[in-house]
Amino acid sequence: MAQVKRRIRSQKKVLKSPFKDYWTKENYYILGFGFILLIIGNILLAQSPYENPLSLSVAPVVLLLAYLVVFPFAILYRKNNNDNSENVSG
Repeated sequence: MAQVKRRIRSQKKVLKSPFKDYWTKENYYILGFGFILLIIGNILLAQSPYENPLSLSVAPVVLLLAYLVVFPFAILYRKNNNDNSENVSG
């Protein structure tokens, strides 16, 4: 009976996480670019006088670009590494 339990324990499958190597160097570069855009947008937003075009129009566009485009792209970007890119029709 003890030998049967040992066999069952040794036959358990180890699940490999699909998210193990998700973030690559390119993802971190894109994320860093997003942080740079945030800093630039906040600097433009803080320019005085407060009625200037940089504070009212350019800075919000830069901040929206960072939050709505660059950060989601950094999270969702994944390079395809398909070695078998040949189309085999049989």
